[in-house]
Amino acid sequence: MTSIISAVGFCNATGRGDISTLDSSLKIIADTGASACEIGIYGEEIISGGRIIEDRAQRVRDIVKQYDFKKLSLHGQIVSNFMDREHLHLQKKVVRAMLELCDRLSAGVLVHHSGNAILSDGMSGSDLDQMEREALFEMAEIAKTYGVRIVLENIFTTEDGQYRQTPSQVAETVKAVGHDNLAALIDFSHAYIESTFKGLDFREELRAMAPVTGHLHVHDSFGLPYTMKKFYHPAEATALGIGDLHLPIGWGDIDWEDIFSELTFLPDTTLIMEISAERFADQQPACLERALKLADAVNKR
Repeated sequence: MTSIISAVGFCNATGRGDISTLDSSLKIIADTGASACEIGIYGEEIISGGRIIEDRAQRVRDIVKQYDFKKLSLHGQIVSNFMDREHLHLQKKVVRAMLELCDRLSAGVLVHHSGNAILSDGMSGSDLDQMEREALFEMAEIAKTYGVRIVLENIFTTEDGQYRQTPSQVAETVKAVGHDNLAALIDFSHAYIESTFKGLDFREELRAMAPVTGHLHVHDSFGLPYTMKKFYHPAEATALGIGDLHLPIGWGDIDWEDIFSELTFLPDTTLIMEISAERFADQQPACLERALKLADAVNKR
């Protein structure tokens, strides 16, 4: 019987683009005892114009195969956006290449950000939703040939006039596409920030997403939108509690135990803590211990 949450781990530290830090960043995660790892493959300069650079891809494969993670996922481009009409053909080329990299690296999940656009005259949110859904179905069909699950991540509004789906709308998109190789990804902190910004009920937004969710991004915050954006060091944002902080579990005010006592997800969901060792290596062991308890609470229900 497959567990609901089948693996728990961390994202790696995204490198400088030359693959020089990939091995050490994976080793840090492996040494925590985590069973899952998410690689920020978007930062490693492996895809050029939608084409995989073969020698780089082979180097990455040689590094990754040294580690025996139960579940491996790849994080697609931060700028991935199937509501980007002008660049949609390029966006899809990159996702196709990312899916092929998933296959080569035996990664079963590709993280893809939900779309956004500035609404111009004659453009509606429903038009953008439809464009995204058509592209997601096309990519899910390709993912099916590789045995990969694309997971659509909820983001938060980043600029005035931006059309951005709420977490519950992301769930609606996944349901509308209706493909076995597409699921939702709950980023809890993103949902918290967007709920605060739009005056939504944070917990209701999570409840709407959970039934179609197959991947989790866990990191703490205070759910405060970016009312202030200029910081000289990340620690200043942490001190103020503003924005998408990617804090260790317990550093913010998300009620993790209560959330995980209620929600359940799709079978074989992976829990990834986006809590980088670059900032919080000393906190990762405690975070892993707590995350395993959260997963256990879900799996025992």
